[in-house]
Amino acid sequence: MVLQLDTEAFSSPFTPDKAWFELNRDEDACDVIVRMEDGTVFTAMFATMDYIHRQMNLTYEMTSNFSDTTPVRYAALDTPHIILPELTVDIIEDTIDNLIALDVFESHFTRVTEESESDPARTTNDGKLATQEVAAVVIQDVLVVAS
Repeated sequence: MVLQLDTEAFSSPFTPDKAWFELNRDEDACDVIVRMEDGTVFTAMFATMDYIHRQMNLTYEMTSNFSDTTPVRYAALDTPHIILPELTVDIIEDTIDNLIALDVFESHFTRVTEESESDPARTTNDGKLATQEVAAVVIQDVLVVAS
């Protein structure tokens, strides 16, 4: 699904061009991809409390099956998650607008495109280029843009 962001409200260096999101099959979380006017692409996971509870229950089930672990409910989230009361287009759009307006967008979204400055002494880019290529494929081939 394509989001329409309030670009006139921004006095930030981050001005969104387009954003997409896709709900997971349980409809309690979604990946959000935001492309800025300068072509920079960011991604984040948006989730509800139902998602957190489901993760806790899955962890409990998993730890119940191992003799070396004590069954306990917890959620260890390894990527940034933005928790919302529900995943509607309006709430997601407003959240992105607010994160940009409050100048905290980049601390909650992960940049998946290369920054223009690169260190010629480095022989690795910590997988960023691969992530950038995956994001480009998702935007071009996976997400269907509704007109």
